Amino acid sequence: MDFPLHPLQDYCSLLEQQGLLAAQLPAGLDQTSTVQLISYDSQSVVPGTLFLCKGAHFKSAYLADAAKKGAFAYVSEVPYPEVDLPCILVQDMRRTLAPLAILYYNDPSSRLKVIGITGTKGKSSTAYYLKYILDEYLASTGTRCGIISSIDTYDGVEEFESHITTPEPLDLQRHFANARSSGMEYVVMEASSQALKYHRTLGTHFAAACFLNIGRDHISPIEHPTFEDYFHSKLKIFSQAELSIVNLDSDHAEEILEAAKRDCARIITFSCKDPDADVYGDQIQKQGMGIFFRVTVRNEAKAYQINMPGLFNVENALAAIAVSDGLGIPQNAVYFGLMKARVPGRMEVFSNATGDVTAIVDYAHNRLSFETLFHSVQQEYPGRRIVTVFGCPGKKAQERRRDLGEIAGQYSDLVVLTEEDSGEEDIVSICQEIASYAKPGGCFCVIEPNRGEAIRKAVLSCSEPSVILITGKGRETRQKRGLAYIDTPSDVEYVTTWLQEYDVTHGLEEDAEEQSLPLIQPA
Repeated sequence: MDFPLHPLQDYCSLLEQQGLLAAQLPAGLDQTSTVQLISYDSQSVVPGTLFLCKGAHFKSAYLADAAKKGAFAYVSEVPYPEVDLPCILVQDMRRTLAPLAILYYNDPSSRLKVIGITGTKGKSSTAYYLKYILDEYLASTGTRCGIISSIDTYDGVEEFESHITTPEPLDLQRHFANARSSGMEYVVMEASSQALKYHRTLGTHFAAACFLNIGRDHISPIEHPTFEDYFHSKLKIFSQAELSIVNLDSDHAEEILEAAKRDCARIITFSCKDPDADVYGDQIQKQGMGIFFRVTVRNEAKAYQINMPGLFNVENALAAIAVSDGLGIPQNAVYFGLMKARVPGRMEVFSNATGDVTAIVDYAHNRLSFETLFHSVQQEYPGRRIVTVFGCPGKKAQERRRDLGEIAGQYSDLVVLTEEDSGEEDIVSICQEIASYAKPGGCFCVIEPNRGEAIRKAVLSCSEPSVILITGKGRETRQKRGLAYIDTPSDVEYVTTWLQEYDVTHGLEEDAEEQSLPLIQPA
């Protein structure tokens, strides 16, 4: 990236203007020095770095390391007198990070069309639907649409599997700057409640903000203490947007629409239930692996199709159509983009040689997405035995253990509980807590901490036509254990291997060999 650098004086003036300074600037601070880099990672420090002290696990040793490598000043909520560097003391580090990042990268989102998507479920699918639509629209230009999601990140320079929904401010603004330097015009991103609450997206310009739905999630002492805090954190997205997209079928739709009207001049609504919505979808039909539906926009009706299972995906498609309409994307690009769209790890369907055992890999991980998934499976696979494999993360969203346990117990014949980013918590203890809520539903519960072995048990348990739901991880190839992320096979790799083993075990070797599935072992 090539962009102009600023003297320290510009950063100090910005902090003063925004009322973030907690004390006078230290005597002798050379504000004429050019800031070569701002960073909160001591490993990346170069001479001329303005170092940012952040995070619950921050240690003064990190600052000392940064000083040795050439940092010339630091920004912090607390001073570290044991380190011989000038301290720029601020009142709120979380609120400070985004303005500094935006100044350093020269406000790149103001020169992009950034589309922010928030909601309890459907963010990833809607983001990918929009990416496919915009890639279709941009096909003749040689550029692509960037994406920042809980699945993948692509900004024209960097491309990698994500392990956080919305990056920290320095990373987020770097991705925008990469997109600009790569000639990109559009970036689609998921905006999590945590990112909105803790100011990661502060100062980002959204060409459009899409609010999909709201349900209970991320309620815990370290995330959102109440549903109201969670809900109002998400509503913040409208204050940064030129255009708001609102789902009239969502719970609390009136409050969402009121917030959009208060903060935004342009609003487009969508619905599968209200014909008065700006974008209205009806005549929804499943044919094979495709879902066909009609969409009426400003009294003009057109047919669309998506080739992903899950009737609930029509709602996500409507959101993408509404955003596209608001941004003036041609209908032809919308139609073909949706028809081609695929979401890695989202409603991916795999079957054994005879089709008696169907496995669905999906990222569903909260009450709203679980309920929607089970209702869709009952509609699309009536009468089949249902097996569910899942877990819950450690030290976060603790209500999920009750919510997912109750729902899985109600709808499943067998629940296999396993690892899902347990972090610093004990896997078996998490599973036991979930099981206490699942068992009253009348299902049979098994705890298997090894995720690969859990999926294997679920597949090999099938003695009648069954649907196996493997939720929470999708195509992710890492598990959070302790404070580290450990490489593991994905759920897709696991399930294809065990379906092959199922076929061999049941004398279907020829059909299994024809599928040429890769063999792996559990991590």
